[in-house]
Order: sequence, then C-alpha cells, then structure tokens
Amino acid sequence: MTDNTPQDDASADELADRRELKSAPADRATAGPFDESEANPVRPYIDLGGIKILPREGLNLRLEVEEQTKRIVAVGLDYAESSLQLQAFAAPRSTGLWSDTRDQIRDQVRQQGGRVEEREGPFGPELLAEVPVVAGAEGGAATRLARFVGVDGPRWFLRGVIGGEATVDADAAAKVEDLFRSIVVVRGGSPMPPRDLIPLRMPASPGSAS
Repeated sequence: MTDNTPQDDASADELADRRELKSAPADRATAGPFDESEANPVRPYIDLGGIKILPREGLNLRLEVEEQTKRIVAVGLDYAESSLQLQAFAAPRSTGLWSDTRDQIRDQVRQQGGRVEEREGPFGPELLAEVPVVAGAEGGAATRLARFVGVDGPRWFLRGVIGGEATVDADAAAKVEDLFRSIVVVRGGSPMPPRDLIPLRMPASPGSAS
C-alpha cells in the first residue's frame, strides 16, 4: 500500500505558495500599472501622493474622504460612463496580497446577500459581483454590478473597483482597463506594515482632469 501523505502535504504546500505569489500581467512593468521607478518622468501626472493619475479628455477625478478621520482613503475616477475606485496598499517585497484580498471581498459580498464569481480578466484573476443596494422609496430589490481587479507590484498592491458601463460593455471596459493600466503607484521608502493604505493627498497644484 502506498503512503500518499507526503504527496498530499506537498500539494498543500504548493497551493499555499501559489496563493502567496504576486498576481500581475506579464507586461506590467512596461504597460502598467506602473511603479514610480517605471513611469515616464516627463508625463504631466496629477500627483495625489501614493497614486499618480494621467489626465485625459473626459476624465473626472474625486477624492473619497473618511468622515471621522478626514483622511483621503480612495481615488474615484469617472470615465467612459463608468467609475473606477482606486486604493494602493503597502505589500511585502516578494509575496502578493491579491489572492487573500479576493477571498475577503468574496466573503463580504456574500454576507451582504450578493453574488460573486471569479473569472480571468486582462490583469489576471478578477471578481464580478452583483451587489445589493439600498432600495429606493418605491421599495423592491436592487443590485449593481461591480468588477474587482487587483495587481501586485513591487512592495505595493493596487486595487480597483469598476462600475457602470465597463461592467457590461466591451468598449467601455477597454477604456477603463487602459485607464487602470496608466496608474502610477508611489510606495515611498518609509517602512509600512503590509495592507496599510499608502497615504493620499490633495494635488500639490491645481489641475484639471477633464
């Protein structure tokens, strides 16, 4: 009789290793999302601290502020009849956060009574979620679609939440995906615990994103 225990243990170890691997497009360093060290230095980025945005026609930018602490916790972009929420987090140098983050998002959506499925997208694994929303005055169940995308970079993790036309329309999706690709993450050299939000700030000088 053959003892399969070592093989089973090895398979479990390999699975754990795969979960810790970074998840990113093979061409990330040249096609984005970019690390600050990879970005074109002459491009006129809007500098928001931990994230830099490349202006383009039809793009509207807003900063999402946590009411209690007054700190900026996310960047919101409206483009191509769609929305893209961005958050950048500190991450380990050699391992990624997207695998565990997907599990957390999946659990949260299901706890809210929504549905979620994982699929392969242009950046790797992504989640398509049907999320319940607060019913209007007329009542009745209402849901909205959201795509959760993520990329593990060098010492950072960039998460995007896509809503609007880019969840159902291929042309809008391509435009928003290109926008996500153009993002630059500025991790900085200061020590930060993994999963901490990389600090955001107001633009240093007035700039238009439209």
